[in-house]
Amino acid sequence: MKEESALAAFAALSQETRLRIVRLLIQAGPKGMAAGDIGAAIGATTSRLSFHLAHLEHAGLIQSRREGRFIIYTALYPAFSSLIAFLMQDCCQGHPEICAPAVTAMACACDPTSADKA
Repeated sequence: MKEESALAAFAALSQETRLRIVRLLIQAGPKGMAAGDIGAAIGATTSRLSFHLAHLEHAGLIQSRREGRFIIYTALYPAFSSLIAFLMQDCCQGHPEICAPAVTAMACACDPTSADKA
């Protein structure tokens, strides 16, 4: 990830409502959430929500798709992986023990192979 993209992502995430939206969409998983459900969950009006969703989409953190009369938003997981990699690329400077707590905190609590077994 280039610094310019990282700055855009951090600027988008630096606002409370947008951070809540992103966390909600990450929890929703790849199926995403309808715009109305996002608004209800965070208590945002339609116009306010549209502004924040557009900002996050412009920053490359979420994407939208139409399903019938609904617009579904999903988190772009590769963008978040790239953002984390950008932050961690110079972390340990030859001392992996420095980064160990951060790497442990990033460990996914789910088994990514379990979806294939269902």
